[in-house]
Amino acid sequence: MTDAGFAADWPAPAGVRTWQTTRPGGVSSGNYSSMNLAFHVGDHPEPVVTNRGLLRSSIGLPEEPCWLEQVHGRRILNLDQDEMAAADGAVTSKIGRVLVVMTADCLPMLLAANDGRQIGVAHAGWRGLVGGVVQAAVGAFGCEPTEILAWLGPAIGPDAFEVGAEVRDAFISTDAGSADWFARNARGRWQADLVGLARRALNQAGVTQIFGQPACTLSDPERYFSHRREAPCGRMASLIWREG
Repeated sequence: MTDAGFAADWPAPAGVRTWQTTRPGGVSSGNYSSMNLAFHVGDHPEPVVTNRGLLRSSIGLPEEPCWLEQVHGRRILNLDQDEMAAADGAVTSKIGRVLVVMTADCLPMLLAANDGRQIGVAHAGWRGLVGGVVQAAVGAFGCEPTEILAWLGPAIGPDAFEVGAEVRDAFISTDAGSADWFARNARGRWQADLVGLARRALNQAGVTQIFGQPACTLSDPERYFSHRREAPCGRMASLIWREG
């Protein structure tokens, strides 16, 4: 682990590489300081281009990552055949293709088949979780869910993620058992456990090999961007690729 990022802490199949960026190590300034990797958040384009170049060179990426236009939905691209489009996840079996999702409170998810022949990513904010993005990502794999490993990256923690009744109701309307991942607070609102809800979705989809103890993005301003803490702000990247 370094200040500029770290590899996922999971038993990755042979040939599968990962990287999770953190806030330090780039050239952006202000709320985007310093390793902002997103163009769409209001940062100047020049430092974002520089930051993406620093990322590629520092970890030896084989090609430019497939930067998705994330829309808090459930669409998952199969980048062995699909053209790039608005989506909140992707899968591939191609060696050297770099998959990525960007986050700043939402939960990033990396996925890999046990044999390492297929990999995937998913952007799991609360809207995506309600909409079924996890189930869609698992379903895009060409293997049984029990043969998939999942790693969960930095996201807003349950002590920091206060939501209204409408968010809790949206989950409960499709899964009554999700109520266990909400705790009523003194303000009459709810503390939501985003990571717990994602783990539940993975389990319901048949995935049992789940790794990662995600740090709370809102609670660690030195290492992580947080949209809820300081919008507008930068974005971290969660990357996965296959080596030849």
